[in-house]
Amino acid sequence: MDHSTVLALYDRDMREGARPDGPGARIERTGAVVRQVADAQGWNGVLWSRLDPADADRAIGEQIAHFTALGRDFEWKLYAHDEPHDLGARLTAAGFRAEPEETLMIGETAQLAVDTGPPTGVSLVQVTDTAGIGLVVDVHDQAFGTDGTRLRHQLLAQLAANPGAAVAVLALAGDEPVGAARIELTPGTRFAGLWGGGIVESWRGRGIYRALVAHRARVAAEHGYRYLQVDASAMSRPILARLGLHALSTTTPYLYGD
Repeated sequence: MDHSTVLALYDRDMREGARPDGPGARIERTGAVVRQVADAQGWNGVLWSRLDPADADRAIGEQIAHFTALGRDFEWKLYAHDEPHDLGARLTAAGFRAEPEETLMIGETAQLAVDTGPPTGVSLVQVTDTAGIGLVVDVHDQAFGTDGTRLRHQLLAQLAANPGAAVAVLALAGDEPVGAARIELTPGTRFAGLWGGGIVESWRGRGIYRALVAHRARVAAEHGYRYLQVDASAMSRPILARLGLHALSTTTPYLYGD
């Protein structure tokens, strides 16, 4: 896989050419910035920019003014290869705060190791209704220690408006949900995105996360997506690398607001 070529395709398909991530969101292109605007429960932020040192501070100020006028907190999703090279420092100076860095990993679905199944006693079940979404969000909250209100809103909206846009999967030990993960399928692109792979603490280290990745890779291949993409934490990066994904860049969320 040619890393620079694939990274350029990713930027073009998923960032500069981004689609809204839910029925209540819209993509706006203004100058050298692509942003998503959603309701208060959705994700608001900058997805892509092409700035030079002379206009970067002005563009940052324009985004702050735009989202503040809407009453929205927002995120500037910064990648290590974005220009100018000091954009992160400029965002911090403008009042943003950086969240932990993640690694952008991409693999060709045809080349991934997808023959991994769950451990004995654990089954993978695709979620198709509101009750299942509730279980996915509950596992997410347990695994990551977060409030799943926004995720619940997003998944319920997707289920109602476009059920084929995302596939959510539960890992069950008997009847007990012990893991959950999602894959987003964006029509007209070459990339399927992995999101929210989490395992409750007492079930980690048994191969469930790896099985969830392999399962979603098969879903991506079945739907004709050439590439699989994920923003990987330090914990998941080694597992994803063994399955055949490659580190192409890093991404850092810069948050503005409460």
